[in-house]
Amino acid sequence: MKILISNDDGYQAAGLVALYEALKSVADVEVIAPEQNNSAKSNALTLHTPLYVNRASNGFRFINGTPADCVHVALTGLLGYRPDLVLSGINNGANMGDDTIYSGTVGAAMEGYLFGIPAIAFSQVEKNWSHLESAARKARDLVLQMSQLNLIGSSPWLLNVNIPNLPFNQLGHVKLCRLGRRHAAEAVITQTNPRGDTMYWIGAAGASKDDADGTDFHATTQGHISMTPLKVDLTDHDSLSYWAQSAARLAGPV
Repeated sequence: MKILISNDDGYQAAGLVALYEALKSVADVEVIAPEQNNSAKSNALTLHTPLYVNRASNGFRFINGTPADCVHVALTGLLGYRPDLVLSGINNGANMGDDTIYSGTVGAAMEGYLFGIPAIAFSQVEKNWSHLESAARKARDLVLQMSQLNLIGSSPWLLNVNIPNLPFNQLGHVKLCRLGRRHAAEAVITQTNPRGDTMYWIGAAGASKDDADGTDFHATTQGHISMTPLKVDLTDHDSLSYWAQSAARLAGPV
């Protein structure tokens, strides 16, 4: 099995190293990740500045671009072959609910999915990497189980997985979930720089708004591993009929 790993925390991130170490003995693993932290870059591609690929002392390759850049460059020429699976993570913090729209971790996995390759985004629920080896071991087991079930190498799919920061023997089952929702983000933070100019920092993510049973928020709060299948189609299919008459009128004269 050939696996491409990327992330959004950068090629030196502990979560990336842990995921590689957990999988290197069971698969042919390549790591191509951003040079620096690229959290919240979503699916952004770099189109107006050149990208450079360098190799770190541990063999990882890193690119001065976004997570999606890394997977895109890898799959369109750098690797020279088509991997069976694209993995992203392990992210330093949760990617649940609305986070998935902004997440560079999910963006890297989605780029693999857009190229027709099965892909998984892995995240730990809490920051600071506590029980990281446990999360990496669970990620490896999940990949191996999927391989045994012949789910890898078939039609492409995209999964978002969040693992609680718990010892391995305390982790609950994998729960299939829908995405929850968050409240709006907290207020922007303003500061003044030494020259007297006002600086603005994006506020922290809001608290969970929809964390009912069946959501990723609920599952991870109960100690379970949330697994949510994602799709790229943003069409609001339920509203197509609602907008049909309005669209017909909009097509007419003013």
